[in-house]
Amino acid sequence: MSGYVRVGNMQVASVLYEFIHSEVLPDSKVDNFWLQFEQLIKDLTPENKALLEQRKKMQQEINSWHIANSDFDMDQYKSFLQTIGYLEKEVEDFEITTKNVDDEITLQAGPQLVVPVNNPRYAINAANARWGSLYDGLYGTDAISEEDGCERGDSFNPKRGEKVIAYGKQFLDQSFPLNIGSHKNVVKYSLFKGKLQAVLINDQIAELKDNSKLVGYLGSLDNPDSIVVKNNQLHVEIQIDDTDPIGMGDIAGVKDIVLESALTTIMDCEDSVAAVDAEDKVDVYRNWLGLISGQLTTSFQKGNKEINRTLHPDRVYTSLTGSTYTLPGRSLMLIRNVGHLMTSNAVLDENGEEVPEGILDGIITSLIAKRDILNSGIYINSGKGSIYIVKPKMHGSREVSFANKLFNRIEDMLGLKRYTIKIGIMDEERRTTLNLKNCIYEVKERIVFINTGFLDRTGDEIHTSMEVGPMYRKKDMKSSPWLQAYEKSNVAVGLATGLKGRAQIGKGMWAMPDLMADMLKQKVGQLHAGANTAWVPSPTAATLHVLHYHKVDVVMTQKKLVSQKTRYLNDILTFPVIDQPSWSSEEIQEQLDNNIQGILGYVVRWINQGIGCSKVPDIDHVALMEDRATLRISSQHVANWLHHQICSIEQVEETLKRMAKIVDKQNASDRNYISMSNNYADSVAFQAASDLIFEGYHQPNGYTEPILHRRRIEAKIQYINN
Repeated sequence: MSGYVRVGNMQVASVLYEFIHSEVLPDSKVDNFWLQFEQLIKDLTPENKALLEQRKKMQQEINSWHIANSDFDMDQYKSFLQTIGYLEKEVEDFEITTKNVDDEITLQAGPQLVVPVNNPRYAINAANARWGSLYDGLYGTDAISEEDGCERGDSFNPKRGEKVIAYGKQFLDQSFPLNIGSHKNVVKYSLFKGKLQAVLINDQIAELKDNSKLVGYLGSLDNPDSIVVKNNQLHVEIQIDDTDPIGMGDIAGVKDIVLESALTTIMDCEDSVAAVDAEDKVDVYRNWLGLISGQLTTSFQKGNKEINRTLHPDRVYTSLTGSTYTLPGRSLMLIRNVGHLMTSNAVLDENGEEVPEGILDGIITSLIAKRDILNSGIYINSGKGSIYIVKPKMHGSREVSFANKLFNRIEDMLGLKRYTIKIGIMDEERRTTLNLKNCIYEVKERIVFINTGFLDRTGDEIHTSMEVGPMYRKKDMKSSPWLQAYEKSNVAVGLATGLKGRAQIGKGMWAMPDLMADMLKQKVGQLHAGANTAWVPSPTAATLHVLHYHKVDVVMTQKKLVSQKTRYLNDILTFPVIDQPSWSSEEIQEQLDNNIQGILGYVVRWINQGIGCSKVPDIDHVALMEDRATLRISSQHVANWLHHQICSIEQVEETLKRMAKIVDKQNASDRNYISMSNNYADSVAFQAASDLIFEGYHQPNGYTEPILHRRRIEAKIQYINN
């Protein structure tokens, strides 16, 4: 890494200093930035460290208690957790008071993307995924069956195209029904006196059953190029062009149905990113700057063509009264900072120690986002003048309170009004789940988001209760009482504290980007559970998932759920352990193969190529969209089984080597791939995967970052030297 610049008593990596000095601070209207930065670090670092020590102390106390109390009841356990402060006294009832929140969060319900911000192509595609082609999403995925001659193939298949159009017309009939007939029988669309007129194949003229859903158009009233309609606060554009190859095959000349899709996107600095040093952090921050300024661009080769990507402008239509009707062209962007755990060598404090990375992220990402508040970019992200930071991996209300204190200090430092910075709480740690109401209370003036996450939350469940016994197999974990209660409790607490109409209540990722037919069948359940947003792995998935939000009115669903007062505490505290496992040796080995292949498949790209998120083939060669949470659950699961002697060290070592060969074979077509099985001892990636398992018991809260960062830095040095 390059050298440091001394600023006051701090040392700032020169690459970061130059970036901030040359690209971020000009026109930011921030004075004495580094002086204020240093004071904030000096004031808040001790509390950050103390919170991490409290985590460590609690885990040690929990381990010791379980070792000493193998036979106990739920009341004894809860009393113990209360004694050590793990289970907090619940605050009185309240409702959040967050103000100046954009409609994409308060009014609209729809899909949410999460993408690594250090990958400009992914980031731009995600921001542009506010709008997506239904026809493309259907034609290019398994959402449309390939049976009966409807294969995708290399060239256009007219029979498949017919199925796509039929699906699209059925969607229009369901979401925008006509007063007579069907959209599939419309031969011409026009507008007359503020109403849609649809001439049917039998010459009858139909209108929308609910004409209030018609909001705008492009072109002329008699022959519109596009018709814009709205259902459940979501817009749809029916594009018409009978000279287009697709439009020519449609009796109404409809060439596409374009859906408002990914309403919000989380630009991620955390689990989907491999950023281990100052250079990596500047890459992250520079892309965030490009997104906020609207100037981020990227290009790539697709076949023989060079494709250029830029951010889409807003979409401008004509309203029914003849005025301009403008809709956002891009997702509302949130930025996910890292948690409280790690430190960064991008800045060294007065003692020469690395500063907390979460504090660094908070300051720099907010400084960059201030450009949006000042309206100095090409586009506006937040029309309400807010900055949205998602804060992951906080444990209990004290850590959330610390994040609030940090945001207060950042607002003062940058000259922002109080509560300009909004917060999203990731409910992915056991202490946060149990104390979610208290956590929300600590940020009741700025909270805009809570979300559940199966993988991280399960990883923490395993680590916290490591001494209780051997954990369920992963496939059985999803039906365990604690997980069902956790998902329901998250929604119930969110609604009880007034998040309805003020904030997002989110659900987790559909991890299989190639299995869209299954997603269309299953993911609607998250809406019925009360979530007004849920994570999807791609822009295409967002366009298909948004169909669910047209079918289900989440506002009405939440109104029904808000009156439910069910308590879930005892179920959440139910351990997913097997008292007397009866698994066969084959079942044990099958689970080890599954876990370890997944660990290696992800780690080898993280360590050797710095890829924090990608489609990783599982042991059955199904592509899964993976990030660091995958490692946490899988490594903690194997560590738990080792600790309780379900498997042996020798068995795990043999499985690691055997699975490494499989992962090498799965990546054989990647010219940048570095084999692990050629030399296990010298493969940094293989050693990192081994560390995650064999050192898993002792990792803070089961997190993977300490090992990954250490080994990635080692790999960087190794490749530079070679």
